[in-house]
Amino acid sequence: MRAFLDFEASSLGKQSYPIEVAWVFEDGTSEGHLILPAPNWTDWDEKAEAVHGIARATLLSEGEPVATVAARMMQALSGHHLFASAPSWDGKWLSALLRAGGQPRHGLRLRDSEEAQREIAEHILAEAVPSDDLGRLIERIVAQCEEQQDLLPTAHRALADAQAELTQWRAVAAAAQEEIDSESSCGRSR
Repeated sequence: MRAFLDFEASSLGKQSYPIEVAWVFEDGTSEGHLILPAPNWTDWDEKAEAVHGIARATLLSEGEPVATVAARMMQALSGHHLFASAPSWDGKWLSALLRAGGQPRHGLRLRDSEEAQREIAEHILAEAVPSDDLGRLIERIVAQCEEQQDLLPTAHRALADAQAELTQWRAVAAAAQEEIDSESSCGRSR
């Protein structure tokens, strides 16, 4: 099953670390965790805090231990297809979390959410659209859905942002199906 992940982090610096992680499966099942910083995780950017609104003091009082979160991620996400809107950043934080939590650094792998969007559109459209037109149609659908999503505010909280990725994926699937349905109705009326 597909799952969409998102992290919030201490900063965008080289020494940044994950402070919150959440995921949502394509069936809507979701989970989120605040992360207690590991002892050697000291990087902190007040500008990042102003964006996500999570204070370091909150992490210290409410965060779960790194090993607990990493083990839970391995348990819940192993064997699933994992996607993130920024896989290079999210992958960096995923790797840091897994490594600090005693899990294999590459135990979970992320792909770009746009890949999931293209895959679902292709799955829906492949049998009904000539192959010469398929790539252009998929790109148009993905771009239109992205434009609509860009009009919405970004929450900058892991669960809300992961849910937005799922919403985007579902919007692409719906748009692809609408394309099939409109072609079918046009064909019937001729």
